[in-house]
Amino acid sequence: MLDAVFIAGKCRYRMPFLHFGLMKHKQFLEQIPQYATALMAVLLMVAAVPFLSAQELGGETTPPVEVAPDAERMPVTDSVGVDPNRYQVGSGDVIGVRVWREPELTMRQTVRPDGKMSMPLLGDVVVNGFTPNEIRDKLTAGLKEFIVNPNVMVEVIMVRSKKFTITGEIGRPGSYPLTGPTTVMDAITNAGGFRDFANRKKIVVIRGEERFKFNYNDVIKGKNRDQNIELVDGDLIVVP
Repeated sequence: MLDAVFIAGKCRYRMPFLHFGLMKHKQFLEQIPQYATALMAVLLMVAAVPFLSAQELGGETTPPVEVAPDAERMPVTDSVGVDPNRYQVGSGDVIGVRVWREPELTMRQTVRPDGKMSMPLLGDVVVNGFTPNEIRDKLTAGLKEFIVNPNVMVEVIMVRSKKFTITGEIGRPGSYPLTGPTTVMDAITNAGGFRDFANRKKIVVIRGEERFKFNYNDVIKGKNRDQNIELVDGDLIVVP
């Protein structure tokens, strides 16, 4: 501090002092990139410590946590909600297949007109006429030759093979998929109910050459409940 005051009082020493200071400052600036590189290396080493395995740190290993198969299930919102034990898959239906921990085997397939679907490792698989759970069991048995304890899930994503049609004095006439057990009463409800001038006593279900009468007024009162038949693929409901 005394040297600095003494030098500041002598004008002839001021410039050399400043020049010397600037030289040291310049050398410091030139060394900043080196300091920055070294500091970055240290930071990277510190950041990598949490990712080192227990063996590298000299400690005991911890077994990996197993994720339950249900945690990787295909989103249920993709499914149309058919009964996997009753609904029989048909040509045109879209089904989803998932094999746990085997993402390359996760897919959506449209059942071909020949009733088959294609599956990696297995080739063509007949699925027409089988329920989703039966298809699951079939794929599981086939994949056991390639995968240890395969965990397979099969869901129906879209129903295209089975439908009924309702026409006449109904709220929303048209064709509807048969995703599960559906009665005449269910069909009328799904189609938006009757229009104002519908004849509720003379509804007819046409099934090929057969005709089934349906009196809505009786059934709603608990009479002739046998008229409320379960629909099958291709049924036509006429509401006069």
